[in-house]
Amino acid sequence: MDDALSIIPLGGVEEIGLNMTVLEYKDDLIVVDAGLMFPEEDMLGVDIVIPDFTYLLENRQKIRGIILTHGHEDHTGALPFLLRDINVPIYGTPLTLGLVKDKLKEHLLIEKAELIPIVPRDIIKLGVFEIEPVRVTHSIVDGVGFCIKTPVGNVVHTGDFKLDPTPVDGRLMDFHRFSEYGENGTLVLLSDSTNADKGGFTFSEKEVRRAFEDIFSAAPGRIIIATFASNIHRIQQAIDVAVMFGKKVILCGKSIVANAQIALDLGYLNIPMGTWMRLEELKNIPDKEVVIITTGSQGEPMSVLSRIATDEHKTIKIKQGDTVVLSAKMIPGNERSIGRIINHLFRRGANVIYEKVSEVHVSGHASKEELKLMLNLVHPKYFIPIHGEYRNLVYHAKLAEKLGIPRENIFILDNGDVVEFSDGEAMKAGKVTAGRVFIDGKSVGDVGDVVLRDRLRLAHDGIVIILIGIEKSTGRLLSGPDIISRGFVFEDASQELLAEVRGIVDAIIGQMSEETRADVSLVQARLRTTLKKYLRDKLDRRPMILPIVMEV
Repeated sequence: MDDALSIIPLGGVEEIGLNMTVLEYKDDLIVVDAGLMFPEEDMLGVDIVIPDFTYLLENRQKIRGIILTHGHEDHTGALPFLLRDINVPIYGTPLTLGLVKDKLKEHLLIEKAELIPIVPRDIIKLGVFEIEPVRVTHSIVDGVGFCIKTPVGNVVHTGDFKLDPTPVDGRLMDFHRFSEYGENGTLVLLSDSTNADKGGFTFSEKEVRRAFEDIFSAAPGRIIIATFASNIHRIQQAIDVAVMFGKKVILCGKSIVANAQIALDLGYLNIPMGTWMRLEELKNIPDKEVVIITTGSQGEPMSVLSRIATDEHKTIKIKQGDTVVLSAKMIPGNERSIGRIINHLFRRGANVIYEKVSEVHVSGHASKEELKLMLNLVHPKYFIPIHGEYRNLVYHAKLAEKLGIPRENIFILDNGDVVEFSDGEAMKAGKVTAGRVFIDGKSVGDVGDVVLRDRLRLAHDGIVIILIGIEKSTGRLLSGPDIISRGFVFEDASQELLAEVRGIVDAIIGQMSEETRADVSLVQARLRTTLKKYLRDKLDRRPMILPIVMEV
């Protein structure tokens, strides 16, 4: 419909990450967030995943701006890749833009980017859209949701939030403003579903401080805390408790140092004079007075904590009496690598404290009772659960139904689904191009599902390469076959098997006429098909078979 408001998630409704939502009315379009996702276990060799921007590229002339809810990478990490192709203004709170600016500098895009700071309760006009940022509490400072006035009604997008009555920075969530939009009439609510399957309330960030105080009071030696580089509240609490116990703080890791400096410059982080020490000064500080705050809570292979655990860090070596605190949630898929790091640390004499054994982490996302409160405050006619895997969206939809929102007014969407709102009515209206784009090194989108399947096959079953030389003019066999295998069998120990494979190749070549052998693609196809069947029947394995025919 020409006069309809379209809401289109391009990411974030089939996964945790890739958050990106489009609001479009006639010739005006705005984008809420542009996030990335870190690769899952089966995405071999992939560095990061970003949403498919095809729809935005096709409608670039309509885009009035990108508005950011907060500075986490699952909401901002795709911006450098989007800004390569589209130059539009980006709106965010000061810390959010500070973190974005740092990322754009890495990608040499800072000169091109138009970054516009916003503060809660400001009004931003982008085309037909009138946008008001509303403060929320989350695990990062300076988070907002958006209340958006459109020609067909008000849209509320919560961003990531939890109802924290005692936030570290004292900046409470703006319940009053959300409530006012509820009283004035909200057409549709898009709300964070991450913890929709968890009962009760999410603990306040200040609960972590109590755990830190207990740990600091009992630790006999150095304390090493690993957390997310963007969790400024957590870093602040660790610093506050360190000061309370008369300890010095060393920040270690490029991202955590950069983020802390940005937050310090903008006034979001407070570090008393003489507390922040350089890593080079570690040897001059008594162990009892040392607190190291670092990255690597997810077991990332090249992170500081990983290098410390495997004794590869130049300066920090684990010794008896060290206490290591993993102050972060284990992201699903990272359990094995985190477990390995914990084992390495214990083996080297450290005492390791993590989420399962102490309250050293609290979520930044609302649980069921808080989600109910948000639904009641905003009181929407229609509801779209966002930010979650499918099960999270379903749980959130069930909550909304219990609170009186009719089932037909609740839309559980896939990435790319279009919902149109017009004259107080809503309906699904088709689908746009959406999906995942894999970033592998400097290449964007070169790695697709086929490449990943090949990598998985190589990882599971290895490769068998057959080399033969054929005279181009006659098809006469000149050399080979030579058999090379990697990740399939150990060649020295399996000469008998490889001899059988060589015999089969000889037989196949021998059965083919010289005219047929002159067709390289036919030779390759015949070798691949026959060997595939033989190895599957004999070993029940499916290595990648790569025949290489050299024409001479």
